[in-house]
Amino acid sequence: MKRKLVMALLIVVCVLLQASVCPMIAIGEIKPNLLIILTVSFGLMRGKKDGMTTGFFCGLLTDIFFESTLGFNALIYLWVGYLSGYFFRIFYDDDIKTPLLLISVGDLGYGIIQYVFRFLMRGRMNFFFYLGRIILPEVVYTLILTIICYQIFYRINVKLALSDG
Repeated sequence: MKRKLVMALLIVVCVLLQASVCPMIAIGEIKPNLLIILTVSFGLMRGKKDGMTTGFFCGLLTDIFFESTLGFNALIYLWVGYLSGYFFRIFYDDDIKTPLLLISVGDLGYGIIQYVFRFLMRGRMNFFFYLGRIILPEVVYTLILTIICYQIFYRINVKLALSDG
């Protein structure tokens, strides 16, 4: 029960930071994606089920606060959390390379899916422009923030694991 409350609080805090702090540290309209970091981190550290749950609620709150289509981001984040949970077995606590790789792939996939359903379906065909100006800079910025945030999420996960058993 304690773990669920802490996770709910962590998701709400990350959504609030995404809405308030991330726009202030944006570089040329490019903001880091804190919710991808949270979703992939907990999918990697706790497995598919927790990754899906974290991703679904991150995406749902993103839809409620930032988007007009309810459920679109919830579905994307759910899949990102689920797929990152596949790597739960190869998770090593002292290695940051795996989380960095998974978060970059997750953010890249998120950006491509956003492009396909938000722009390509409306006839905007300039994928490489969108890739170079939006997706890749966001991935790089998210990776820079990952170095800090992942350590925090890891410590929270260790404390939750110690309190569970």
